[in-house]
Amino acid sequence: MAMAPREPEPQTAEERLIARYFRPLAKHPGAFGLIDDAAVLTPPAGTEIVLTTDAIVGSVHFFADDPADMVARKALRVNLSDLAAKGAKPAGFLMSLALPNAIDERWLDAFARGLGADAEAYGCPLLGGDSVRIPGPVAVSITAFGTLPQGTLVRRSGARPGERVVVTGTIGDAALGLLLRHDSSAAARWKLAAREQEHLVDRYRLPQPRNAVAEAVRLHASAAMDVSDGLVGDLGKLCAASGVGAEIKADRVPLSEAARRAVAAEPTLLETALTGGDDYEIVCTVATDKLASFRAAVAPAGVAFTEIGEITSGTGAQFLDRNGEPMLFKQTSFSHF
Repeated sequence: MAMAPREPEPQTAEERLIARYFRPLAKHPGAFGLIDDAAVLTPPAGTEIVLTTDAIVGSVHFFADDPADMVARKALRVNLSDLAAKGAKPAGFLMSLALPNAIDERWLDAFARGLGADAEAYGCPLLGGDSVRIPGPVAVSITAFGTLPQGTLVRRSGARPGERVVVTGTIGDAALGLLLRHDSSAAARWKLAAREQEHLVDRYRLPQPRNAVAEAVRLHASAAMDVSDGLVGDLGKLCAASGVGAEIKADRVPLSEAARRAVAAEPTLLETALTGGDDYEIVCTVATDKLASFRAAVAPAGVAFTEIGEITSGTGAQFLDRNGEPMLFKQTSFSHF
């Protein structure tokens, strides 16, 4: 009778770290318990594998004092958001984790627990990865895999004139939450209640990827992408890929109660909300005759969506103010460079 391979005893500090914190998360049989150099992922018949990768770095995408479990969950969720916008179902992920000398066991334990909870919740198991020591802040790079029926990927390039522009959830919360992390006194200027301040900060710390509506996006949207670098800039990228323009009514862009209060107190914050990024909502284009069925498909997930404008035969994404005048932005989206 064939015997199952026995897991080797950890010899180095790195092997012990992997065995203690991450091997318990590698539940997919193709991960081989993280004892091999690679993993195997076999897609179901008739499907394609969708790949995406994103990294988050301390002092750039999160603060040094952010809870470790939230750091882990954010790292996975920003990748899940890309899969959702393509209409793909999560299948697994690889992770490279770069740790400074100052990281302790409690931080790693919380990180692994947060990562494991989201891997379970979103059906996206850990398949493998790497861990290294670095002199700088924590950095987490994840490559996520998803599956969908062959030939059904929702790209950026499918938008056509006359289609409606739709966005999920609310826009601008995370960008305003980031401002609050840098300057908590802003909450008083914006006349925010404690729960509103907490809402904005939480939206920055922990994205809410819209995987629950990925199937609806795949079946109804002609083009889509997740809003990670700001609605203005990301919609502009979609328009450029499709060779079309867009006309958006800025006052139709959905804002949370907290964001509306902040903008009412400081109107220039509307530009921050529209261009700041970290929303991790989905912006997509839907043909007019598919809007009703899209609404019905999204409803069971409890995810709001709002029609904010239309695709035109022009170029670029034009945002109009209440008077119908084009808005000008200092910078249309977040950029690392």
